[in-house]
Amino acid sequence: MLRIFKQYYPIRNAIFVLGEGSIIFLSVLIAYGVILGQKSPHIEVSTAIKALLITALCQVCLYYNDLYDLEKTDNLVELSIRLLQALGVASIILAVIYFVFPNIIIHQGLFLIAIIIIIVFITSWRIAYNQILKRGLFDTALIILGSSDIGKEIFNEVNNRKDSGYRIVAVVSQDNWPDTCDSKDIDFVCQHSFENLCEIAQTLQTKKIVVSLKQRRNALPIKELLKCRVNGIDVIEGSTFYEMLMGKLIVEEINPGWLIFSQGFKKSRTRRFIKRSLDMIFSLTMLIVLLPFILLVAAAIKLDSKGPILFSQERVGQNRKPFLMYKFRSMRTDAENETGPVWAQNNDARITRIGHLMRKWRIDEIPQLWNVLNGEMSFVGPRPERDHFVKQLIEIIPYYGERFTVKPGLTGWAQVSYGYGASVDDAIEKLNYDLFYIKNMSVLMDIMIVAKSVKTVLFGHGR
Repeated sequence: MLRIFKQYYPIRNAIFVLGEGSIIFLSVLIAYGVILGQKSPHIEVSTAIKALLITALCQVCLYYNDLYDLEKTDNLVELSIRLLQALGVASIILAVIYFVFPNIIIHQGLFLIAIIIIIVFITSWRIAYNQILKRGLFDTALIILGSSDIGKEIFNEVNNRKDSGYRIVAVVSQDNWPDTCDSKDIDFVCQHSFENLCEIAQTLQTKKIVVSLKQRRNALPIKELLKCRVNGIDVIEGSTFYEMLMGKLIVEEINPGWLIFSQGFKKSRTRRFIKRSLDMIFSLTMLIVLLPFILLVAAAIKLDSKGPILFSQERVGQNRKPFLMYKFRSMRTDAENETGPVWAQNNDARITRIGHLMRKWRIDEIPQLWNVLNGEMSFVGPRPERDHFVKQLIEIIPYYGERFTVKPGLTGWAQVSYGYGASVDDAIEKLNYDLFYIKNMSVLMDIMIVAKSVKTVLFGHGR
């Protein structure tokens, strides 16, 4: 497994992305050879750099059109449509870049020929990769020990996600779980005792055992697990493996001891300094660049409905310190006169006409750049909540108070991973992602979250 941005991915997934980049790069060079009429044209360094620009642009467009979400491109028709859309957008962007910087053009008409070659090569590459996934080639063999809720979540995720990189070869539990063990069609071993665990693992060429027992006291097969461990088989706690696999925690299942002894939660002065510096630089730059657009939005709000342009509301920040968070007003001024504080809904009747548009494209959040510049918020972090809801949630949800150990953000891991939520259950699920972020936060992870946020805004998903 490969660790990227504090999450673990199958190495073959990284090979898939890098391989596709190599295919695009080679397609451009082949197109260059076709234009020159040479099978092996001499490639200068400057030409290779220009080809890398095209490669990077194409892969960015593939990412933003969900072509690296293998669940959405499972059939050839969907793959072809999304591929044409992505390369079409790449063509338009490249045309604009060439118009502004004509010196970086490799050759007139090259990209058109390259697109044809890219489509053929990428389609073939992805068909071959899908066959690898369907056959489970290079999957890591996995044994689940126990029948806790986390174990069941892991079981379902591995079975339902074809690119998880794992293959369940055995379930060992003293309970009658899973139900599919009674079926004759299962392709894994079911055993209802811990006897000969290590022998089973070695026979099935298992690389990892995930321990997910409901109760460990007097139930943990220490001798068998120790034997497996000294024989080179990884033994990993269920919550830790779940975090690696899913990119979130389960606050209702983890215990304080696991949080105390697990890795993460590093908040060094250097890391805080870099994060704050980047927040200041980018918030100030964006406020200056977006000033004409901000004035246009302000005028639209004023013409659309009566009331102030900006809406300010007290939110709870780092260390539970209250601050005024700013937004463009997207609701009527009397929105909570009768109801009091309530969560906003997706199709909330209190939202104005221009407010619907602003919320879809996150335009209403732009004034929070001032909160970032002022140091009350960061670009990335848990979304700030109102004290009215915080007091309720902190009593209901375990570890909810831990989210106040960092600054709230314009966007966050929960927002790009889960989307809109307006209930206690949604708040629990978002906390699962927020705690993962707080535990594993880094500058590189912030960059990934911002990139995903841009994707969310462009396609109008989530909230």
